[in-house]
Parts: sequence; structure tokens; C-alpha cells
Amino acid sequence: MKNTLNNELAVCGFAAVKTLEKANWERITRLYFSSARAPLFGGLCKKLAAAKKPYNQVKDEVELERLCGSVHHQGVVAMIQTPEIKALNTEITAKWVEEKQSAILLDRVGNANNLGAIVRSAAFFGIKNVVIPLDEAQSSVTTSSYRVAEGGMEFVNIYSIKSIPRLLNDMAGKMVRIGTSLDAKETTRSIKQMCQDKGVIIILGNEENGISKEVKSLCDHLVLIPYAGFPDSKPVIDSLNVAQASSVIMYELMGK
Repeated sequence: MKNTLNNELAVCGFAAVKTLEKANWERITRLYFSSARAPLFGGLCKKLAAAKKPYNQVKDEVELERLCGSVHHQGVVAMIQTPEIKALNTEITAKWVEEKQSAILLDRVGNANNLGAIVRSAAFFGIKNVVIPLDEAQSSVTTSSYRVAEGGMEFVNIYSIKSIPRLLNDMAGKMVRIGTSLDAKETTRSIKQMCQDKGVIIILGNEENGISKEVKSLCDHLVLIPYAGFPDSKPVIDSLNVAQASSVIMYELMGK
């Protein structure tokens, strides 16, 4: 939930706030918690007091729900300045190429909870970069996505981009561009061999339509996750949730 008056975003959920405390406590502008959670945030309260930032134990957890707009607050809400999603530029992508970093590129995924789950997996597997379309930037990084990410937001950079095809054209020959498709001939089991000692861009589409035809045409490889009975029969369910699929793909990318 965003407080547009103060340009703040509510971060709720025990794991999300605890990780925020450990990694970037300075970002917290205000802190609210239940009596049950109070003993677990004593150290943070001392830091906030020294920085002259307010914190408060609420009398009723309904106040926490009001602050974050969710019943899933888990007894704690931290307010931070609304995160600025940086526009991806050539300086950033040049660093990816030089350092052989990889990135997850979301083609019209849109759902904030899916973004949070993908960020959680990216942090777990050590992928530092997630790219989303510019028109989804304002709706994707939300209280809900922060909570679902379980602290992953502190370790992953989220960038926005105006044109996915332009990025993929720019990265031709510099990074390996791998898209997901139900009609692909290659599988995720081969992803590590596709890397060619380069950084990789994994393109994930929405669950209804997948990645667009134009984006498919700009991929070096198209892959699918092998299902029960592959390749002799069709799957009984068309696809995995995009966040689940991303976890499988990132695991295969590790190649261990």
C-alpha cells in the first residue's frame, strides 16, 4: 500500500521487514509492530531512535492492517520511501556483459505477486537483475510484492524498459537471449550449455499468451520445461505458474 502524501510504501511481513532491517535499515522512515513482535525488533528501535525516526507498538493489529492494506502483515509494518525503479541504460547493460551477469526479463507478466515470487527466486539463485516493461513499473513494486519476495527485494535490482525488442537487439551477440515457449524444441536442461560463457537474459511471458511473437524472433534459443511424459505426450496442464517456471529455469541456469 502506498502513501502518496508522504511518498511512502508499506513493507509488511516478518521476513521482509527483518531482511530490510539487516540489509538497509536506513531506508525505514517509520516502524509499527504488535506486542508479540516487539521483543524481535528492539535493536532496530534503538537504531531508529538514534536516527530520530519514529516507531510505535500498536494497541490493535487492525492498525497494522490499515497501514499496509493487508491482513498478511504478520505483526509488523515498516514504511520506506517509495522505491524508484531505474530505467535500464547502456551503461548498466555494458556492466552485465563485462561481468557476465544474468537477468530475468518479464514480457507483460504484470501481476505484482508473481513479481515478488520471481524476485525471491532470483535472490535465492544469485541473479541480481530483473527487468519489467515501463508501463508496469508503477504497479508491480507494491506492499504485496515486497511481502511475497520474503526479503529478496533487498538483493535484486529492478529496472524498467520502454522497448523489449530494442534491448534484445542491443544484446545480440553480447548476452545469450533465451525465451520460454510451449512449442520449443529445446528444454531447460540444456540452458547451461547455451550460455557460451556469457551472461544470459531469460525472457518470461504471461501465463495466458507467453512471450510475444516479436520477442520470440529475437531469442537465440527457445526452451520449455520438460513435463511428465515429455516428449511423447502432451502435458495434462498447459504450463506452470510463471513464478514457478522461473525457479526451475534459474536452477537449471546454475548448472550444479
